[in-house]
Amino acid sequence: MSQETTHKHTNRLVHETSPYLLQHAHNPVDWYPWGEESIRKAKEEDKPILLSIGYSACHWCHVMERESFENEETARIMNDHFINIKVDREERPDLDEIYMAATVAMNNGQGGWPMTVFLAPDQRPFFAGTYFPPEDRYGRPGFGAILLRIAELWKTDRAALLHQGESLTEHIRRQTVSMPAQSVGDEAIEQAATLLARDFDPVHGGFGGAPKFPPSMALSLLLRVHRRTGDPEWLKIVRVTLDAMAKGGMYDQIGGGFCRYSTDEKWLVPHFEKMLYDNALLARIYLEAYQVTKDPLYKRIATEILDYELREMTSSEGGFYSSTDADSEGEEGKYFVWTPDEIKAVLGDENARRFCAYYDITEAGNWEGKNIPNTPRTLEQIASRLEISPEALRPPWNPHGKNFTRPDKNASRPGGTTRSSPLGTD
Repeated sequence: MSQETTHKHTNRLVHETSPYLLQHAHNPVDWYPWGEESIRKAKEEDKPILLSIGYSACHWCHVMERESFENEETARIMNDHFINIKVDREERPDLDEIYMAATVAMNNGQGGWPMTVFLAPDQRPFFAGTYFPPEDRYGRPGFGAILLRIAELWKTDRAALLHQGESLTEHIRRQTVSMPAQSVGDEAIEQAATLLARDFDPVHGGFGGAPKFPPSMALSLLLRVHRRTGDPEWLKIVRVTLDAMAKGGMYDQIGGGFCRYSTDEKWLVPHFEKMLYDNALLARIYLEAYQVTKDPLYKRIATEILDYELREMTSSEGGFYSSTDADSEGEEGKYFVWTPDEIKAVLGDENARRFCAYYDITEAGNWEGKNIPNTPRTLEQIASRLEISPEALRPPWNPHGKNFTRPDKNASRPGGTTRSSPLGTD
């Protein structure tokens, strides 16, 4: 029996090679890949284009697929009124950049994935957003209502939509005009550092509130300003942020490597996808911080990131995997969260008691009744609480070792998630 006859629905994406597009190959939505056929179809049928851009490791992309793209009624509306195109941002970063600029422009500087953009047949965007729930929720309009409203406006007030598209296209064109390369002077660099400092969170590190993304490039800039000026305040911002990220749940305390971002201001609860490029930047800033401070924590984190990338992100074909998925077996973070009983099954009662104390693992849990390992207290503080020496906390379970595995037939290690396709090495 062929692959196509084993599913209720099969669309054109079944012939693609992108893992993200293949994830949607059996949606009831009549998806097209980006290309001449879909654009021609939109012009021939005089329909607007619904462009959906995401990537295979994206948690909210999975959520919107389950809620909307696998829904028969939603798919019917999409198929009746739109030409529907799916794009993998990792496969087509050029398209992602263009339409992300439109999304950000239309949403007060906010963007993200999944990206949902409505285009005229000539590819001009006239409405854009990110994740939409199936009904009104989270302060966002429901996706079905948006589809019907845009379909109605396309028939009754198309001129207004196209005018908005023209204005938006001109805005994007102005934003993307290439500027000649220019040198940046010391004054401009220090102004940038000062602006960053104004947004610094002195309690939890990083800049601004939740959600928080690891600010690798900003920290690298501040580290260089510190090195040039000798001002300890710049180094303090870097250290507070690096320390907080390394101790939080956004860092995979068991397997190494950082998740893409934290949903809270404390770096505790991530969406669990890990991106190759994020970890490459983070390995570099932790290494640079170690060069400046000689703090062994930074050396350890940089080493663990690189060990993780070599161990789990390197393809046998010679390239690197671009990401690991936020969801495993349909469940967000399944191999990254723990209960005390799971720890006991691996380590035994006494070692589990020590492990749980160090990694903040409790019966109550810190996320949806389970625990994201994090290290809010030092080894010395935990040793004092347990009335043992700090050295006794290390072997045999080794807090930062690589041999700790979950007793699960489907997971040889924590974080055993689906990878997207290998990237080329050139």
